[in-house]
Amino acid sequence: MKDSIQTDQAPQAIGPYSQAIKAGGFIFASGQIPTDPATGQFVVGGIAEQTEQVLKNLSAVLQAGGSSLDHVVKTTVFLADMNEFTQMNEVYGKFFAKQPPARATVEAARLPRDARVEIEAIAFVGE
Repeated sequence: MKDSIQTDQAPQAIGPYSQAIKAGGFIFASGQIPTDPATGQFVVGGIAEQTEQVLKNLSAVLQAGGSSLDHVVKTTVFLADMNEFTQMNEVYGKFFAKQPPARATVEAARLPRDARVEIEAIAFVGE
């Protein structure tokens, strides 16, 4: 059994997929990009600002499913340019200060809407 998670506190899906799926006590969150859900536009700024918005979006999706960033066990970070890793990592570390999840970070040739960063996550449902 699986349930689709949907919230207007994060950007709407731009294709045939769910913001997240809840199944087996876990939430599998689709990749989030730096879209401000209020405007539908990317946040202004560089990789730091984009990473912050991505993680805010991810947090909103997880909260809608009964979880949080504190319950994330694995993330995958996609960067348009691995040279921006240090700046992304600095912001990422603020959101995952204690017991950071397992993570993979890869450089992607191109991300949706030409984002600089996209992050997907797996989290357990809150206790």
